[in-house]
Amino acid sequence: MANDAASTVDETRMGSIVNDWSGDKQAFQVPWGKAMMWIFLLSDTFIFSCFLVGYMHVRISSSIPWPNPSEVFALSFGGEPIPLILIAIMTFILITSSGTMAMAVNFGYRRDKAKTVFLMFATALLGASFVGMQAFEWTKLIVEEGVRPWGNPMGAPQFGASFFMITGFHGAHVSAGVIYLAIIANRVRRGDYDKKGSYETVEIAGLYWHFVDLVWVFIFAFFYLW
Repeated sequence: MANDAASTVDETRMGSIVNDWSGDKQAFQVPWGKAMMWIFLLSDTFIFSCFLVGYMHVRISSSIPWPNPSEVFALSFGGEPIPLILIAIMTFILITSSGTMAMAVNFGYRRDKAKTVFLMFATALLGASFVGMQAFEWTKLIVEEGVRPWGNPMGAPQFGASFFMITGFHGAHVSAGVIYLAIIANRVRRGDYDKKGSYETVEIAGLYWHFVDLVWVFIFAFFYLW
């Protein structure tokens, strides 16, 4: 009897999983879109983790001195270099954008369309500002400092390859996120999610954006503070 009961429970659970995945509505008791975003973010976490662990290994094993980030990423104002000022502004912008995105999700679930649209576009604008500043940072390193992916006049040649690969990969995520948020905000503006009866897509977009912001915290610590 016990074996029959256990077998029935297992079959019920298996049937529930099959129904979830085949129904194209939810998986593991989570809406399908949100589950897929979490799976995507998990895979992205592995990629960024591999990049950062590889960066640590390269830096620790390098026999050539690593460039001092306080000097490399300094900007001069009035003839005096200020260490990491641009990076600090970029970090502040991304942290602020995380706050505006959280408020957009909150107002989305309140069905406040106007505030949701405004906050999502504000988040996208902050993200675009971040990408613009990163482009300026790259230009300064390439044109003024002579840093290349295959060489670096300031020290270890691996610095350029590591920096451009990891910050470029993150910058691509931010750029994609800006486009993604703008598209979702426009759909909110048109009333697509009022017809659907749910603003869940806004929350899914928020998950992606918060992930991008969180990854930057680790890049900031590894590249600019170490």
